[in-house]
Amino acid sequence: MNNNLREPKRIFEDNLTVRKRTGKVWQVIFLLATIIAIISLTLLMINIIDSVFGYVIIDSEIDPASLAIDGVSIEEQTSEQLTEILRTNLSKGAFNKLNNEKPFTERTRSEIYALIEERILKEDILESWSLGDSLLKKGKILNEYADIQVEHPRARLEFISWLTKDRLTRPQSSEVMTAGIRTAILGSLWTIFITIIFAFPIGVGAAIYLEEYAGKHWINRVIQTNINNLAGVPSIIYGILGLAIFVRSLESLTSGAIFGYVDPITANGRTVLSAGLTLGLLVLPLIIINSQEAIRSVPQSLRNAGYGLGATKWQIIWAHVLPNAMPGILTGTILAISRAIGETAPLVVVGASTAISFDPSSVFSKFTTLPIQIYQWTARPQPEWRHLAGATILVLLVLLLGLNTVAIVMRNKLSRKY
Repeated sequence: MNNNLREPKRIFEDNLTVRKRTGKVWQVIFLLATIIAIISLTLLMINIIDSVFGYVIIDSEIDPASLAIDGVSIEEQTSEQLTEILRTNLSKGAFNKLNNEKPFTERTRSEIYALIEERILKEDILESWSLGDSLLKKGKILNEYADIQVEHPRARLEFISWLTKDRLTRPQSSEVMTAGIRTAILGSLWTIFITIIFAFPIGVGAAIYLEEYAGKHWINRVIQTNINNLAGVPSIIYGILGLAIFVRSLESLTSGAIFGYVDPITANGRTVLSAGLTLGLLVLPLIIINSQEAIRSVPQSLRNAGYGLGATKWQIIWAHVLPNAMPGILTGTILAISRAIGETAPLVVVGASTAISFDPSSVFSKFTTLPIQIYQWTARPQPEWRHLAGATILVLLVLLLGLNTVAIVMRNKLSRKY
């Protein structure tokens, strides 16, 4: 009798030991996966930051010190003083042309300073280094700087950051010293705004119908299957779809012609509106699927309690289901928008500009975005453009984290415990 009891106990203890050993193995595997992910993200950030700071050798046709007024360098001068420098050093015709394009009284200080760099100083970067090389190879850099000064006596060596306030407030330019990312930032914000107001209500509405009203009919199962498949379609396919529908078929709408607002430059439909709607289609399946999961997670007891009190189906959905599902819905929306803000392929197909010097002023304007700008600058052979692309990547990350933070705060405020 005792032997019969001892045998099952021994088997149980042996199985328990095996289960514990297996659990330890998986714990180590998950820990290693976490460590690898952290290391990868750290190396990525180090690589980006490495390209944003470093030494550069700058040459200019005119010594910046010669433009000082009463001992005040051009870096510290006011907009009026900088305008006077342009008036003095440019021909009357060139100055009047710039003033006719946009009056100097309406230009920001950074815009006027950029004109001085472009038209008067004509600064050019002869050589540049990353942060790592600047710290580890400083002696070699100083020797190279001394050799360059023989042919370029006005050349100066500076340790700079490629991400500055001026970069954020300047429009695009063909010169790396005066190029800014303001136009791309505004284009990204316009595009994401349209994406959200288009995809969010439609996606949540579709999820409510499929979960609360559709039932188990075979047609609804086919629709659900296709939504799941659409979530995995490559983004460039959505770009082709957006080109066919929004740019060509609905050109009168996306160009503004149907409203009597036609910009000759954007009358072909390649506008912010087309880009936002295309990205809206891209993230729509993701929002629908995540919203369905959030709605499905609401306990059925809440619905039954509402029915017991005599509430209608819509009253239960509006007062109980949606409020309790909203944190999960917003979490899915955050993931979807995070994908949309980094997309490049569909916007290239729809017609995003790679070189544009004016800001988008409406949904019918031409546009560019931060990912498009990064793609364009990294494709250029000069290393200086890659440094500027690194700075733009940091701006994109900050913008993404900012939008996600707003969504997370909203999610936490709407969160309910049941």
